[in-house]
Amino acid sequence: MASGSEAAFHQEASPAAIAALRQDMPALANKVYFNYGGQGPLPRASLQAMVESWQRIQALGPFAKPVVPYVEGLILSLRQALADLCGVAPQRLAFTENVTSGCVLPLWGLPWRPGDQLLISHGEHPGVVATCHEIARREQLQVKTFSVQDCSKAAQVLERLDAALQPRTCLVVLSHLLWTTGAAMPIAAVGRRLREHVNQPWLLVDGAQSAGAVPLQEAVAAADLYAFTGHKWFCGPEGLGAMVLSQRLLEVGTPTMIGWRGLAPGTDQPLRLHGDARRYEIATSCYPLMAGLLQSLHSLATVGDSQQRLAIIREQSGHLWHGLRQLPGVETLLPEPPPGGLVSFRVKDHSPQQVVNFLTERGLVLRSFEKPTACVRACCHVTTELVEGQRLVAEIASLVTN
Repeated sequence: MASGSEAAFHQEASPAAIAALRQDMPALANKVYFNYGGQGPLPRASLQAMVESWQRIQALGPFAKPVVPYVEGLILSLRQALADLCGVAPQRLAFTENVTSGCVLPLWGLPWRPGDQLLISHGEHPGVVATCHEIARREQLQVKTFSVQDCSKAAQVLERLDAALQPRTCLVVLSHLLWTTGAAMPIAAVGRRLREHVNQPWLLVDGAQSAGAVPLQEAVAAADLYAFTGHKWFCGPEGLGAMVLSQRLLEVGTPTMIGWRGLAPGTDQPLRLHGDARRYEIATSCYPLMAGLLQSLHSLATVGDSQQRLAIIREQSGHLWHGLRQLPGVETLLPEPPPGGLVSFRVKDHSPQQVVNFLTERGLVLRSFEKPTACVRACCHVTTELVEGQRLVAEIASLVTN
């Protein structure tokens, strides 16, 4: 299912549209940017959309009756656009601030039993990992991990998962794309495995590095909870994300933070929650951010649909991966071209931070990791140019030969 903003783009991706999008991103004007997985550059059009939204809200009156239809229309439009990208009905999508809050908030309201096991991939983000440990402490659960950092094949991941699953496993936490190595996890196959398990564990998927980079629908369909953000690969404003909840989670899960947005209207009961994902939304949000994210989605759609954009991303990350592998003393973490835009690597005799500092001085923006996997991470998006990857390879070559 293509989103309404993507439906018109079925021809080859437009080089002119890519060039126009680059021109519309001030952050790309004076540096070589490889940190889309940390935060995507915001287009001027998105910034302007937010400014105009703020101005309109103020002109209508920020807490006046005339502003209500405008804000409700904004919420409805973005909910539908993101639901289309995920291939779900909009009633299954709730807005959050970021990936962590989208992963964390529903977990507190699941029906835990003392002795249940939470099974977490060793490649997950610390915010989610810490929450699972705190839930385990309060609810007398067990936390176990399974390693996927060195897996590049779906069969390897499933073999590790099978070995780690126990009769009391009630939750599996696994990213769609690992945030350090960029490896793609076989979420659909994992979902099928868990449905066959005696306990049918919940499947929580962290979509931080996938939403805006790879198609989402298959993975979202397999997950009970799929959380993502707008400020990374969607190149939207920070502070706005979403989560998609399965029907079975909606039937038994309860929110632990409750506010007026989660309450169903037209009832005298003090606690009457929405019957859909909106029960997980809390209270007043910064609505102009929605105008900004809607514009970013439109700007990306001018380049092509999600499959076309993925082809561009893979072409750029593949060129970079091949170039780095030609350098002596450089090791890529993935043994084959990346499935998305993340290219992680190590440089012999140099710590990840040393490499990033060296590149920063030369106008290249990347990220270093020490845990859970020591590496340098470069991110290629549709706005990445071949010459930028070539420059990165040349700079690393100068580092290893000096």
